[in-house]
Amino acid sequence: MMIEKGMVARATAGKECGRLFVVTEVSDKYVFIADGRKRKLSGPKRKSLKHLRFTDNIIDINDITDKKLRNVLSSMSTP
Repeated sequence: MMIEKGMVARATAGKECGRLFVVTEVSDKYVFIADGRKRKLSGPKRKSLKHLRFTDNIIDINDITDKKLRNVLSSMSTP
């Protein structure tokens, strides 16, 4: 699977286990993720790829705010 900016992922390890995040940057073994709440788009968290499970959803994060990101991710987590 090719990981790209804007992909939605669920954390499988750490304090944020089970929460949804969006990928803001991609590195070799790591990605930077944000959720708009604790991890803002201006200060994303570095997370190992093996601690994430990626979904099929992609969000356009070019001109998105933290509030819009929170709303999008919360609508994805509830059925």
